Amino acid sequence: MQTNTLELAKELISRRSLTPDDAGCQEILIDHLEKLGFKIEKMRFGNVDNFWARRGTTAPIICFAGHTDVVPTGPIEKWDSEPFTPTIRDGMLYGRGAADMKTSLAAFITAIEGFLADNPNHNGSIALLITSDEEGVAVDGTVKVVETLKARNELIDCCIVGEPTCVTKLGDMLKNGRRGSLSGNLTVKGIQGHIAYPHLAINPIHIAAPAIAELAATRWDEGNEYFPPTSWQISNIQGGTGATNVIPGEMNMLFNFRFSTASTVEGLKEQVHSILDKHGLEYDLKWEQSGKPFLTPKGSLVTAVSQAIKTVTGIETELSTTGGTSDGRFIADICPQVVELGPLNETIHKLNECVAVADIEPLREIYRQTLVNLLAQPG
Repeated sequence: MQTNTLELAKELISRRSLTPDDAGCQEILIDHLEKLGFKIEKMRFGNVDNFWARRGTTAPIICFAGHTDVVPTGPIEKWDSEPFTPTIRDGMLYGRGAADMKTSLAAFITAIEGFLADNPNHNGSIALLITSDEEGVAVDGTVKVVETLKARNELIDCCIVGEPTCVTKLGDMLKNGRRGSLSGNLTVKGIQGHIAYPHLAINPIHIAAPAIAELAATRWDEGNEYFPPTSWQISNIQGGTGATNVIPGEMNMLFNFRFSTASTVEGLKEQVHSILDKHGLEYDLKWEQSGKPFLTPKGSLVTAVSQAIKTVTGIETELSTTGGTSDGRFIADICPQVVELGPLNETIHKLNECVAVADIEPLREIYRQTLVNLLAQPG
């Protein structure tokens, strides 16, 4: 069945918005929002299009956040239909961005339209924060919009990010936080030499091995009610010249922490340096933090969204903090309550990405009912 949400999702999917190119998606959204009385503020940073839209001047501000950019398609010949030609087949809507996250964007718009039709004089304000720089380096997108809003003290009370969160059924998982991400680039120094004369060399791989084993065995924290224990993982190790008779002079290792609110960046760094120093290594270590952890405990937003899911689907949603980083990590800097809710995530970033057509209107209705729960006038 064709609906306004489905038609809008198809229109967005048909735009080849490979990150960070918006390809006109935001203009489509803006056209709808201007007709609803939203004040639109376009914010372009570098080659990235973003916009902030707001309807109303009072608190609370309920914000929908999302991105119009998508990841590359991969080999087009391996898709069953053209990735930017939205195609319905066997009850599924196929196309790059169908799940991540153009269907959510369409549902934002039609949910707001439906809510305003019934509640033209609602409490508070409704806002949207939309970027085209979430799937890429994410330096000129949401983070810059948040910095702009923060500088003028325009804060958000509640935010719903339309990331695909569900596992087997629409509404079965609501993300109320995400782990932080802290990466290290470690170079352990040795002395290069001939492999037949090891007494004249120092093998950095050998001397680093005990420290690596201790890092891998360390229990960094115990997690908490919402987060699993912090995870430390090696992603790359390199050493050597490629020859079989040369002891390398250096070993390079890339590693990453996915950490919860039970740990701090400073504490993790200090513990790593302590282990490396204990083993007497000569090393260089460069750090990069790409995301802070955030957590929204049970409160008005979690309750409003959970009740909306229950009303629409009958499901008691599960709160979760699993998965990678999202733009929620930036928004949490100006918003005390951030959750993520969208369609099933089974096909995101894959060939033949898709969403169930039967889930599209229920997703819209969950968003609309959330607005009712938070902003509708009593009586």
